[in-house]
Amino acid sequence: MRSLFFGTSAFAVPSLRIVAAKTDCVGVVTQPDRPAGRGHKLTPTPVKIAALELGLRVYEPVRLKPFVEAIASEGPFDLFALASYGRILPQALLDVPRLGALNVHPSLLPRYRGATPIQTALRNGEATTGVSIMLMDAGMDTGDLVLQEPVAIEEAETYGELHDRLAAIGAAMLGRAIELAAQGPLPRRPQSGEASLTSPITKDDTIVNVQWPAQRVVRIVRAFSPQPGARADIDGESVKILRAHVEGDELVLDEVIAPNRGRMTGDAYLRSRGMRGHA
Repeated sequence: MRSLFFGTSAFAVPSLRIVAAKTDCVGVVTQPDRPAGRGHKLTPTPVKIAALELGLRVYEPVRLKPFVEAIASEGPFDLFALASYGRILPQALLDVPRLGALNVHPSLLPRYRGATPIQTALRNGEATTGVSIMLMDAGMDTGDLVLQEPVAIEEAETYGELHDRLAAIGAAMLGRAIELAAQGPLPRRPQSGEASLTSPITKDDTIVNVQWPAQRVVRIVRAFSPQPGARADIDGESVKILRAHVEGDELVLDEVIAPNRGRMTGDAYLRSRGMRGHA
């Protein structure tokens, strides 16, 4: 099958590798290079880096509507695949592939549609999340489901750890969906149940108060570790908290980054500040 892959972040890289292995991948569509780091150097997306390593052509359209005509002229396409691209595809683009566009989404849709399903599930204290493979429509994660698989969240799992696990699971599920597409019409069913929409992360979302209930703080710490990291004011210093747990209803800091210092244990940080025990 001739395919085109859409993706931007590291979450999409395992899915790209599956698409490249299981289809005739004509190219990869990703977001344009953006300034990053202290020097604001233009930096390619993780998907672009992986695509070039695979020897695939890379497209970086600033606007998608003009891109429709350009990519349609390179058809016909059997299938589009998308994971963590970061933009909604217009219907005219979705109409290009013969079999439709498959999207890998890390939640049990329709719960946690939108940009931050993994962080939101952790922040809300969910015990279970999952991965959905859907056939895209022009809405925000509203398309029919092809495959869906629940995934238990481990007790102390952080965003980074859960992200990588769901990326691998999602890629494997995408591979199964591609195999189904090669055999005949894809199974599909409408989404059902209570829908919810997640929001982009703001700086305020990452701020915690160590006087809050300990479980609330730990959930936020897990949701934003390792990046961007939850921050708390501790004795007048803004400290990034990477790991924490609850012990006897008290908040215990396990790993932090203090101003102008590298990673250290919470205990070492508190001792350096003349503090002992819990935050």
